[in-house]
Amino acid sequence: MTDTTLPESTVAVPEAPAVPLVSDAFRKYALVILLLVYTINFLDRQIVTILAEPIKNDLNLADWQIGAMSGFAFALFYTFLGLPIARLAETKNRVWIISACLVVWSGFTVLCGQAATFVQLLLARVGVGIGEAGCTPTSHSLITDYVPKEKRASALAFYSIGTPLGGLLGSVLGGLMADAFGWRAAFLMAGLPGLILTVVVLFTLREPRNQVARPAAATAPVSQEGFMDTLRYLSKKRTFWLIAFAAATQAFIGYGNGAFVPSFYFRNHTAEIAHLASLFGLKSAGFLGLSLGILGGVSAIISTWIGGWLADRAAARDIRAYMTVPAIAALVSPVFSVWVYLNPTALGAMAVMIIPGLLGSLWYGPVYASAQGLVPPHMRATAASLLLFVINLVGLGIGPVAVGALSGYLAGPGGLGSGDGLRWALIVSASCTLIAALLYWEARKTIQDDMVS
Repeated sequence: MTDTTLPESTVAVPEAPAVPLVSDAFRKYALVILLLVYTINFLDRQIVTILAEPIKNDLNLADWQIGAMSGFAFALFYTFLGLPIARLAETKNRVWIISACLVVWSGFTVLCGQAATFVQLLLARVGVGIGEAGCTPTSHSLITDYVPKEKRASALAFYSIGTPLGGLLGSVLGGLMADAFGWRAAFLMAGLPGLILTVVVLFTLREPRNQVARPAAATAPVSQEGFMDTLRYLSKKRTFWLIAFAAATQAFIGYGNGAFVPSFYFRNHTAEIAHLASLFGLKSAGFLGLSLGILGGVSAIISTWIGGWLADRAAARDIRAYMTVPAIAALVSPVFSVWVYLNPTALGAMAVMIIPGLLGSLWYGPVYASAQGLVPPHMRATAASLLLFVINLVGLGIGPVAVGALSGYLAGPGGLGSGDGLRWALIVSASCTLIAALLYWEARKTIQDDMVS
């Protein structure tokens, strides 16, 4: 059995009293508000993908610059700053932290629309990454305190719906706004809602630690762990690292391919997209944003919810189901992804895209819930941040740049050309889900021994 002994410097912290920290009504309200926060988080992060071609043409950028702008510049600060902010979230007011982060990333999203050069846009995207760094680890820790253990995967899956929902809104609204007013106005409209939501978060959400601080004070000494203690504790949890790199592999595909899917349709189905757009009285960017947003977004929302619900139900009988669900999905998904990119028509590709969309987000709830259960309560925000560090460093930091670079290499002088080069780069990337499937299956062997809460 895996050694789960806490570091010697740790002062044991008893579990919180077995009474709800918040009412059922407030719990539901808080989950909805945090879902809205994460939706805006992802909208502001991903709107750049549907705007990539207009930005590329306006600022005369190369594919690697699109990849750097949409991935690396954001991820560099997002991943590294998440760790110190998570340490603050272990002891400070998490509602205040989320509110401050919301103001920062929303403000920098507005500034993206003012950029006149690649460097200015890159720096604005860095600012978005700095603001968003503290959102998810802090929210995961807060949600885990709000909800009972047996509903944890479902609650975190509900929060994670913000990923596809934000992507849907970013794609749809970004495309329509870009068509009507230009890409700069699209950034402005994406940033404003977050500034308004900040007020709602700050004045209506509650920090549940305040409710247990006084009664627990006599029996629960303050934890003395630092970041390195948490890291040493997790170093003994093989399951944590297996699911971290499995999820990172899927994020590599999601972010890497997601940054170029609109470009794939523009380059390989130009005439058909223009024709379909004209039937609806739209321009190509507006039609593509609307169609990809609805098809991909709705299927991913369903996938995220089903993944959490299914994992909670199955894990009630066998905790290994937290790994079985994403493993099977990752094994099946690439067959349909390849079919999307080799399809001879845009409509055919969009129709098939629904299937990998239904499979691609099943991992959110099971993975995030597992990470929270692998550590004691006072390490949860840091564990979430470490998980996101790995996921985003590999997925968001490397994915778009790697797919863009591979596309450029395959399309280069004497190569396949821009459209086919991107097609095969996307196929190679999508096939990496087989690696994730293997890692999830390995994690099934250790998750029972590694779980502590």
